[in-house]
Amino acid sequence: MRDNPISSTVNFGADGVQHGYLRLPYSRNDSAWGSIQIPITVIKNGEGPRALLTGANHGDEYEGPLALVSLTQTLRADDITGTVLIVPFMNHPAFLAGTRVSPLDDVNMNRVFPGRPDGSPTEKIADYFQRVLLPMADIVVDFHSGGKTLDFLPFAASHVLNDVEQQARCSAARDAFNAPFSIEMREIDALGMYDDAAETQGKTFVTTELGGGGTTTPNTVQIARKGIRNVLIHAGIMQGDLDIAPTRMLTQPDDTCFHFADDGGLVEFSTALGDMVRKGDDLAHIWDTQHTGRAPQTIKAQMDGILTARHFPGLIQPGDCLAVLAVEITA
Repeated sequence: MRDNPISSTVNFGADGVQHGYLRLPYSRNDSAWGSIQIPITVIKNGEGPRALLTGANHGDEYEGPLALVSLTQTLRADDITGTVLIVPFMNHPAFLAGTRVSPLDDVNMNRVFPGRPDGSPTEKIADYFQRVLLPMADIVVDFHSGGKTLDFLPFAASHVLNDVEQQARCSAARDAFNAPFSIEMREIDALGMYDDAAETQGKTFVTTELGGGGTTTPNTVQIARKGIRNVLIHAGIMQGDLDIAPTRMLTQPDDTCFHFADDGGLVEFSTALGDMVRKGDDLAHIWDTQHTGRAPQTIKAQMDGILTARHFPGLIQPGDCLAVLAVEITA
């Protein structure tokens, strides 16, 4: 396979704090020899555990970028043992556009792994993470939230894995993150995900969903900042005590967690995030926007559970995910 065209302006083996770029050549109408410059910070102090921290895998999700740009300013080499790689704006073109997918190629970064070194810009960035950055890391934290089209309860997540030991590592790191909710998450569309790329390489992997609506709140940003500090302490990279508060444990047992709209229209939710519903309860009504005098489509819960995610804008399209439920795990 050919080499990836991305070059780095930082030295991954050097001790200290470095701020630089991942530079991807990108010839375009307004810059014949232009490039995409993805900001990166590398903080290293000797040998030790190595963490890769990423935000803006999707460009309209902001808690991760805010937590990580703050960390690049405050974390010193003397604070750590090992290495911390920080990429606050993983999908930089999408982040600058405020869109889920890249405006350069209309590709979803989180569905294109392992990427291609001779592909579109997003595929090249994915290939660089797959073959260069992920192999450097022991633990990976990738921040997500609902973007402009979903809203979530704030949770940290890990996945059920075939490797029991790896799953235990991921669950322990998720619990150390200590979001208000902690979940064993079922992915609606796992093909080509960064999560799977990291887990296939045996990494300890934690992800999040921290709110949504294409914005942040003081609460969700604080959850992200506290969580990343906790994970670095848990990994042995930073010293200190974990900041632990109560968390509610959730799981998604099967695909009945996911509820979709058969018809488009105006959404009226019957339940709020965090509410408990029973199988058969009304989750939402979808009102026809082309006619009056017609009864709405009613979406009913397919299982007992807690509403953990919901469609955000007031209008929904056929096939959109309307709501996601999860089951609380009690001791």
